[in-house]
Amino acid sequence: MAKPNQVRASHILVPNINQALELLDRINSGESFAELAKKFSTCPSKKKGGDLGFFRRGQMVKPFEDAAFSTPKGQVAGPVKTQFGYHLIRVTDTK
Repeated sequence: MAKPNQVRASHILVPNINQALELLDRINSGESFAELAKKFSTCPSKKKGGDLGFFRRGQMVKPFEDAAFSTPKGQVAGPVKTQFGYHLIRVTDTK
């Protein structure tokens, strides 16, 4: 399969690993990623359920980009640590 040129992803950004792991458990138990993003994410994207839209390589910090571009569509990656905190990343589309 060809590597995508762009990825559309949503994320939840939280300040610590324990909260990220707790939210990941809730997602894996069937809770809505978007609803958890709206409630817990510290990123302004939380208003859109964590949706960041499409982005290309080089537009996001490296650890976030690496996780987003290596995660299959529909899957959740993380926690991924960046200088902003801990991210859970859900890839929603690729092109």
